[in-house]
Amino acid sequence: MRAKILDIHGKEKGSIELPKAFSEIVREDVISKVLEAQKTRQPYGPSPVAGKQHSASGKIRHLRHVWKSGYGRGSSRVPRKIMTRRGSQFNWVAAEIPSAIGGRRAHPPKTISMINTKRINKKEMALALKGALSATGNEKIVSNKYEKLKDEKISGLPIVIESKIISLKTKDLISSLKKILGKILFEVSLKKRKIRSGKGKLRGRKYKKNLGLLLVTGNKEKIKTNIIDVKNAKELNVTDLANGGAGRLTIYTEEAIKELGERLKW
Repeated sequence: MRAKILDIHGKEKGSIELPKAFSEIVREDVISKVLEAQKTRQPYGPSPVAGKQHSASGKIRHLRHVWKSGYGRGSSRVPRKIMTRRGSQFNWVAAEIPSAIGGRRAHPPKTISMINTKRINKKEMALALKGALSATGNEKIVSNKYEKLKDEKISGLPIVIESKIISLKTKDLISSLKKILGKILFEVSLKKRKIRSGKGKLRGRKYKKNLGLLLVTGNKEKIKTNIIDVKNAKELNVTDLANGGAGRLTIYTEEAIKELGERLKW
């Protein structure tokens, strides 16, 4: 399977042999399994000793003729701490229980439940990576992933471009991407941010943003830009290629295609 190599002006410069991974069957079930296993979440929760850092001595005993007893005082059997004392007379205040001031939470978030312990076999991981690469070159899968492309006919995938693109500055890079992708694909490639609707705005996640375009470069190729995501061929993984589903809009440099072929043994 061969692909066209485009220059920075969007014109055909030559062709290149693609690795066999671009012809693999796309196993979306395996890809989704890998994505689930690679999810990370910052565990959170209260301190294990929250609400227990006091001198409460357990439940008050209600027995007659026992020193430090709650017998005949009309007090409930809850853990209490001593505020003041006069002989065997105590001024107790409820502590530790959820209904008491300064007490622990009844059902706090459990950090153990937030730690992802899922694992993936090496063969499944390789199958998912090859399928995710193949999906970036499949016009049908890419158009189904993006709402704006569902009624549009796209061609020329996967997009391979000359390595000269990494030397462009931001203004020239945007101009070059417009020529390479065309009007419709360029709109999809842009990173966009919008304010979230709902209470999430109050909980540290005010904005929602899309992934945008992914540029895959060679290991020695470096480009500084914030308008698109950049990843080198050595570190490329399933999450980069298929976050939110297989078929992310992706551009590869010549060097990246060669290094992917070496990495995946063609």
